[in-house]
Amino acid sequence: MTTPTDTSDTRPTRRLSEAGVSIWLDDLSRELLRSGALAKLLTEKDVVGVTTNPTIFASAMSKGDAYDGALQELAGTDVESAVERITTDDVREAADVLRPVYDATGTVDGRVSIEVDPRLARDTDATTAVAERLWTTVDRPNVMIKIPATVEGLPAITATLAKGISVNVTLIFSIERYRAVMDAFLDGLEQAQANGHDLAPVGSVASFFVSRVDTEIDKRLDAIGTPEALELRGKAAVANARLAYAAYEEVFSSDRWKALEAAGARPQRPLWASTGVKNPDYRDTMYVDELVVAGVVNTMPGSTLDAFADHGIVLGDTVSGTAEEAAATIAAIEAVGISLEEVTRQLEEEGVSKFEVSWDELLTTTRAGLDSAGGAR
Repeated sequence: MTTPTDTSDTRPTRRLSEAGVSIWLDDLSRELLRSGALAKLLTEKDVVGVTTNPTIFASAMSKGDAYDGALQELAGTDVESAVERITTDDVREAADVLRPVYDATGTVDGRVSIEVDPRLARDTDATTAVAERLWTTVDRPNVMIKIPATVEGLPAITATLAKGISVNVTLIFSIERYRAVMDAFLDGLEQAQANGHDLAPVGSVASFFVSRVDTEIDKRLDAIGTPEALELRGKAAVANARLAYAAYEEVFSSDRWKALEAAGARPQRPLWASTGVKNPDYRDTMYVDELVVAGVVNTMPGSTLDAFADHGIVLGDTVSGTAEEAAATIAAIEAVGISLEEVTRQLEEEGVSKFEVSWDELLTTTRAGLDSAGGAR
């Protein structure tokens, strides 16, 4: 894969920010907070937000001794309550670190996301209730509650926004589902307005997953094995994301949106998630380099952020005006026998399942820590 040349002397993360992309870190741990490393990322690598998920918390809890003090304090607490206490404490502390960014950007950035228990992904009412509880518990205006874009999650997204609660919609893989997410967002803001909420601070992003699409489609292309199929490897994810951006442009230029914008609402920004490159044959920053456009968020795991800070490439807007080419790429993939609809449906199911597994790991790790500290109920 050919690497374009960027001769600018400015650091890559600064150039990306200047191109209008908000850099969020897809990671959080107590060690990252207490060591001051998160605060340094704001000044040294232009980070302006943080996302978390069950996998991130499970990993953080399983490493080192940063949570030993909290577990000692929570000894005797039931494990579910302990997990919520630990995760909301971390998110609250991160929100305080990011608060100056939130204020400086007029509530646009400086956001920290925390996810509803993924075991509730198919339960609308329970998701809505837990979203409100997390919002109240963290008690910071710059928190976002992550709700998965399952069919059952869509009305929960609307109901949560209607209460004036900021939402990060996660696990979006298909354009069709993304359109439903944007519609749920508009419904929620219209209800929030009717409920008397100030729309300006009600933030939302739509987390469109990228690398997992290539991982699954590349596997299928390899199995087909024809020259036509192999030529399409590594092209599906970026094309899918670029089509998502075209859908975003369409919805957020509509009269329906303009009425909300006139009332002070901010758009639900596309957020490129799952941006770590899984295939070592590909450029390790491709899901950042090739998705540069003003007004989006790119949330990166630490390794991708480090790689981009070292050798990322910013050559201006690489998304606008690419919809026709992206549609042709997807059509070519379909033509060799791969159904994108089938792939994205599978990825959503796997995504929910993987987060459930991570949540169970988090509960197990926490239970063991509580037992060591004096017993869990």
